[in-house]
Amino acid sequence: MTAFTDNELSCNGFLGGRVQLLQPHKGYRAGVDPVLLAAAVPAAPGHAVLELGCGAGQALLCLGGRVPGLSLAGVELQLPYADLARRNAAANDQKLEVFEADLSSLPGELKQRHFQHVIANPPYYKRGAHSQSEDAGRRRALGEETPLADWIAVAARRLAPKGYLHMIQRADRLPDMLAGCSGSLGSLEILPLCPRAGRAAELVILRARKGGKADFRLHAPLVLHEGHQHERDGDSYQPKIRAVLRDAAALPWPQ
Repeated sequence: MTAFTDNELSCNGFLGGRVQLLQPHKGYRAGVDPVLLAAAVPAAPGHAVLELGCGAGQALLCLGGRVPGLSLAGVELQLPYADLARRNAAANDQKLEVFEADLSSLPGELKQRHFQHVIANPPYYKRGAHSQSEDAGRRRALGEETPLADWIAVAARRLAPKGYLHMIQRADRLPDMLAGCSGSLGSLEILPLCPRAGRAAELVILRARKGGKADFRLHAPLVLHEGHQHERDGDSYQPKIRAVLRDAAALPWPQ
């Protein structure tokens, strides 16, 4: 695959326009998921953050837009998206290292480094479990080629002691996530994300800590939208979710 040309891209605002991101017209385009993932990370200025499968940089640059002074790095297999992540970082005046690599074969330089935070938004579907997109980039972004357990194992190796992994995934992949953390990460917390009150959670955010020994916690669901159904034009996000998406607020993680 070659780099995207300008006429293949659109520019979209995130965090109320604080972050401007180039995305392909055809291919993987970010929704709210990477924004919610970034907002869940309790990063502080000076922390180092690594994203596995960073795509065009949506989650990392949203995190950097909320928390200044971070050291950001990403791993991306698809070269056009890695190039786009660099372009997006420059356009938003953020420093971002992007490593073009497969998770199973990280460069030696990256293997020598550790991070306070690792984040990931892995493909949601197991191989063959969803209809295949004609676009190669979208197909790889949505369909799993590297097992979920491998994503977690790589994250655990790159975390500094007491460092955090945050991962957003479909709720039906929760058993795979928990199994992947066994023996390498502890203090597991799960925050279910429900589209509306009374609806089943479709997504979950995993928080896990290297060397953590706290009991497992399954939090009450975080409801994204007001009302029991969509009743008007425009968004219907709960005020605290709107603050995350529009005002660069941190995700209200239960204490």
